[in-house]
This record gives sequence, C-alpha cells and structure tokens, in this order.
Amino acid sequence: MVGLLGWVAIAAGWIHSSSDSNNVTTLAATPLPQPAAQKTSGKALSVNQIYQSDSPGVAFIQAQQAPQSPSPLNPFGGSGGGTATGSGFVIDHDGHILTNAHVVDGASKIEVTLGNTDNSSPVPAQVVGKDDSTDIAVLKVNAPSDQLHPLALGDSSQAQVGDPVVAIGNPFGLDRTVTSGIVSALQRQIKAPNGFTIDNVIQTDAAINPGNSGGPLIDAQGAVIGINAQIESGGSGGNVGIGFAVPINTARQVSQQLIANGSIQHAFLGISGTNLTPQLAAVLNLSVSQGALVQTVVHNGPAAKAGINGGDATGSTQGQQVRAGSDVITAIDGQTMTSMDDVASAVSQKKPGDQVQVALLHGSQKRTVTVTLGNQPANATP
Repeated sequence: MVGLLGWVAIAAGWIHSSSDSNNVTTLAATPLPQPAAQKTSGKALSVNQIYQSDSPGVAFIQAQQAPQSPSPLNPFGGSGGGTATGSGFVIDHDGHILTNAHVVDGASKIEVTLGNTDNSSPVPAQVVGKDDSTDIAVLKVNAPSDQLHPLALGDSSQAQVGDPVVAIGNPFGLDRTVTSGIVSALQRQIKAPNGFTIDNVIQTDAAINPGNSGGPLIDAQGAVIGINAQIESGGSGGNVGIGFAVPINTARQVSQQLIANGSIQHAFLGISGTNLTPQLAAVLNLSVSQGALVQTVVHNGPAAKAGINGGDATGSTQGQQVRAGSDVITAIDGQTMTSMDDVASAVSQKKPGDQVQVALLHGSQKRTVTVTLGNQPANATP
C-alpha cells in the first residue's frame, strides 16, 4: 500500500518509504570499545594508504544457508540454500565483527576469513545478535589478538556530500577489493529486511556489488562511516554507481546493545501517514501548512490507545490518494514536526515504554495527547 499511495508509514521511528524500488539489490549497555584511535589530523589519506591501513581488518564471510521461501515482508526474496558470501570488519580485540543482518540471516554455519594475512584460513563465527530493523549483525570469532585488526569508527553525522570515500569488501567473492568514490547524497532511506525503513543512509558512487554487503565505507582519514548494504541496480543486478551504507552512528548504537544483551528493541508509535504540504493543506482546508497527516492507526496500538485518529474518507489529489478527516501531528515533546521524517526521527530516539507528548490538529481543534510507546513488531505490516 505504501508504494502505491506514496505514503510514508511510521512504526517505532522506523518508517515505510514510498521510494522503494524493485531494482534495489541487497549486497549479499556496555559501551562499545573504540578499537583504535580515530584519525583526527584532518589530512586526507590516499586510497592506497587507506587500503594498507584498513584492509587487514576487513573480513570475508561465508554463511551456509538453508532453503528459504520468498515472503512479502522480505524485500530480499527467498533462496535455494547454498553459501552466501559477504563482508564484515573487526571492531575490537575481543573478536567482534560488524556486518549486515541479511548476510547471516538463516545461516546454519558461518565462517570468517580474517584479512590480516594473505594465507588466513576460515574460522568459525557465532552470531552475537542481529537487528533486522537496521540490518546490523554482530559476529564473534575466537582468534588470537594479533590476528585481529580493529578498524577505527568515525562519525557519520559529519559526512558531507562530495567527501571522498573508500569501500573495501568481497564483491562476487573477490576478497579485499577496494573501490573509491564520493558521498553522493545524505539522509537517504532504504528498506530493512523486516520491511521497516532505515533512515540517515549514506549514498555513494564508490563501486559496490553483491558480496560487498557488510563491508566498511571509509572516509579520507581511514575511519569507518558506514556499512555497505544495498545498491540501486537499474535491473542489471550489478553496480550502476548508486550504493547505500547504513550510517556507523546507527551501527555503533545498535551493536552496543547487541553485544550487551544479544538483542535490541525499538520504540513503536503505530501509525501510517503522509507529509502535509501547503498544496494538500489547501485541498483539505486545514489551518496549518506542514506536519504529518495521519492516515491509518494500528488497531490497539500505542497511538490508537492515546486517541490519535486516522482518516475516515478517501480522496485523491495530484495523483495521490489520501484519507481526509484525520489528525495532523504538529509537534512531539514541544518540537515542531514538519514531515513524517521528523516524526520518525523523534520516535527513533525513544525507547519502548517512554511517554511522548503529541500535539495534534483535527479540523480547527488543537489538542495534546500522551502516548506510551510500545515495542516494534517483528515485521512491518505490508
């Protein structure tokens, strides 16, 4: 429904996006230790310098898969079993490795080849935890400390369009391949394995192909700013210069909880909605010109229990179907909401059980309700 109607639906700060494409291809409470001093000199390194410094910390992952049936909730489809290959990178001397959840999803056996030498043999790896909502997984290997080369983690919030970046991974099983490019765009959204949407994604034109999944996207100082996850393939199944990386700030937060607890929970609001534009506000005769126009409310969900209402009449404007007569979210905890993205961001910063004050407009009537956020369900409602 989201793709057809051009809506953005929110659940727990993770949102369904109207920009989904059939051509998007997946590349196959203790603080997380900082594995190495971040390179803060500001001096840009050459691609060769970055490769020499960081490639020993990049791992080649082989995950034996049992046959899986396609599911409408799984944008990555089914499989006939076999061995999936992907990438990952070492983050500490305890043997923790970051990768994508979809690389190891459903795996019955995982082996990792560490990149510290040319003659490394595969070692068994266990899944510490994975989070399908952010497509992040943490693995652990038992290896001597001198065989582990942790990579420094950067700050993805500091990335700017045009910044040079390097990707290191194992495309098509070609181990420790390096490609380079720039940050092409910021704040993109991609669909996670469970149907929710990952936000603040970094877009890059560095060549990324199947097998690069889980590998690092590295800035000019040699620090990891993202985990390569998906590509826009244009129907070809290969690189066309549009790749997407989960921001390392998201991965850092998620991995901390996975290492500490083995799992993570996301807050859940339980609505679908669309951006309120001045044009749409004029058509609906609303007194505000921006906000998040609620469309549907999950039955017995947090928003429904708080009295937030969806639309009761369906109409069409500028080629978009909308439900009229619904509430408009104008603020959360006093912060102005100008779009569904704002709502998603506000909720994603909360935990299940947190209470938020949601300011609403219904017709000309203003009110504020208290919503107790719930736990995000395992999968997004199709």
